[in-house]
Amino acid sequence: MSDGIVFDRMALIGIGNLGSSIARAVRSRGLVRTVVVADTSAEVRARAAELDLADQYVATPAEAVENADVVVICTPISAYASIAEAIAPHLKPGAVLTDIGSVKLAVVAAVTPHVPNGVHFVPGHPIAGTEKSGPDAGSGALFEGRYWILTPAEGTNPDAVARVSTLWARCGALVEELPAAYHDKVLAVTSHLPHLIAYTIVGTAFDLEGQEQRDVIRFSAGGFRDFTRIAGSNPIMWRDIFLNNREAVLEMLQRFSEDLSYLQRAIRWGEGDKLEELFTKTREVRRGVVEANQAQPFPYGTNGK
Repeated sequence: MSDGIVFDRMALIGIGNLGSSIARAVRSRGLVRTVVVADTSAEVRARAAELDLADQYVATPAEAVENADVVVICTPISAYASIAEAIAPHLKPGAVLTDIGSVKLAVVAAVTPHVPNGVHFVPGHPIAGTEKSGPDAGSGALFEGRYWILTPAEGTNPDAVARVSTLWARCGALVEELPAAYHDKVLAVTSHLPHLIAYTIVGTAFDLEGQEQRDVIRFSAGGFRDFTRIAGSNPIMWRDIFLNNREAVLEMLQRFSEDLSYLQRAIRWGEGDKLEELFTKTREVRRGVVEANQAQPFPYGTNGK
């Protein structure tokens, strides 16, 4: 890791919001000597080249991982198993394989059976990103001050975990390790359920008719605007997240439904004390988020260079 280089050759499989952000971050900081991008779309590869996101652009994951000492899967989770199978014969001994998926148990189940002996799998999840997609959506500043969770299995090579941790930390992230199952349960509350609620509320507005629908959009207040931003996220990615974290999401959705019924009753019967008590508690949660320096949204418009 002399001269600031953490890995000599990185293969990025997928170059959307997070993939392009990783490319920008590692190149601008001099953390990787060579970056290779794989994307099945010729149009996406051409745009990535115009943006100078990498040193080499290829069509298949198998081509990208040749001689790479770190491979990062940056695609929707539904593609992970086929990608892992395709790259397995081409991964060099000692290579580190990681990912950016928002679900970890399903990722472990999909990828682990294909990981060759001598290759080190360190699953990861940057708790960062925007609702925008594609190589233009990335920023090298995306991970600064944001948590990057690693969920390595027991017995994973500690040097491999340390190198991945160092790489993301030097991209500005706050790196922590968690068990995969615990990660999925926590993220079901902090990310997956809020997205599901946003999709539902915006969908309700969409189902309104005529002038009522137009006025809901025209007179959008801050809360609804925030929901529309979240609901503008990549539909394939979020489809995969819900299907691959279904147990944790369904558990938290049941809890939410019970809490919503409680509020519904309080409103129906005019029980203002119950509403005030809940709203007071939730203010404390907001204070905690602020104190953890996680309150500010990503600064849109930065070019990340």
